[in-house]
Amino acid sequence: PVVVAGKNGHATLDPAQIASVLSFEPDGRGSLKAVYHNDTATALLAPPLAAGETQPKEATFALASGKPVVVSSVDGEKVDWAKTLELLPAALVKPHDRTVQAVYQPQYPKLTTEAAQKLGVVEPIAEFTTGGFTGASGVNIATVARKVNGAVVLPGQIFSLNGFTGPRGEAQGYVESVIIDHGRPSKAVGGGISQFATTLYNAAYFAGLQDEGHTEHSYYISRYPAAREATVFDGVIDLKFRNNTPNGLLIEATTTSSKVTVRLWGTKHVDVESVTGERTKPTEPKQITLPEGKDCITSNGAPGFTISDTRIIRDHGSGREIYRHTRNVKYDPVPNVTCKSEP
Repeated sequence: PVVVAGKNGHATLDPAQIASVLSFEPDGRGSLKAVYHNDTATALLAPPLAAGETQPKEATFALASGKPVVVSSVDGEKVDWAKTLELLPAALVKPHDRTVQAVYQPQYPKLTTEAAQKLGVVEPIAEFTTGGFTGASGVNIATVARKVNGAVVLPGQIFSLNGFTGPRGEAQGYVESVIIDHGRPSKAVGGGISQFATTLYNAAYFAGLQDEGHTEHSYYISRYPAAREATVFDGVIDLKFRNNTPNGLLIEATTTSSKVTVRLWGTKHVDVESVTGERTKPTEPKQITLPEGKDCITSNGAPGFTISDTRIIRDHGSGREIYRHTRNVKYDPVPNVTCKSEP
């Protein structure tokens, strides 16, 4: 056999495996030449040697004494198969001591300690808090907040809430809670996360970050700012924003039993003002009667309306206006839902 010794274990090629790695074919001059099947060798050797490989760890940030500090990156390493397999032919022709030392190559993180220290993550640039949740919604909000807390968004990078969290199901610790389904209250696993999305959206809004896509709730929810809120749904409706600053962005997300706060850290370049318009074009709610049961959630109903929000962004140093945008939002009326038992 041939042994490839790694840093945390070894891999062995027995005679049958050597036969699959090494073959002979005519060399065109009346003799045979050895042909080494490196892909086959790698497939046989890689699993036993995987324990000796390490993945690089990105530099991150932690809050110490109320300020962000860099948590150092860590380099990794993996087997350099091209260089390791170059040593096999010589080992195969040896009568004894057919051992090859695996050759490793370093793996570097995308965000190193040095790069993180130059990102300018030094001060709060925006913060927003919402409240009023309880029970199952609070469980989901706390779960997603823990997941997002500590996220780093590099200059020019787009942050996607769905993309960052991945699936939000029971396996990830989410529970069933209230959602809006086709314009009326319902329940689903992960319900309530839109409150976190709204809080994150507002923090990004007041940081002056570039909106890359968000969707308001179909009807108005009074604990959110009108025309300045966002809903999400796992894999379907997302919240995205771009870090359009020259500095890095650190997302700090914390919760209590009834409130969620998102604070964004970076370097402050702008001041943001929000101007909410008047409610216009009211629409009356519909009456809906559903069979009594767990799928029926009563609602007193509320009128729909149209409203605008204008975001005004000014340079932090000079106060000069550099951006103004008005977004018009139409909210459907909240239906008046009655649960009726079957006769």
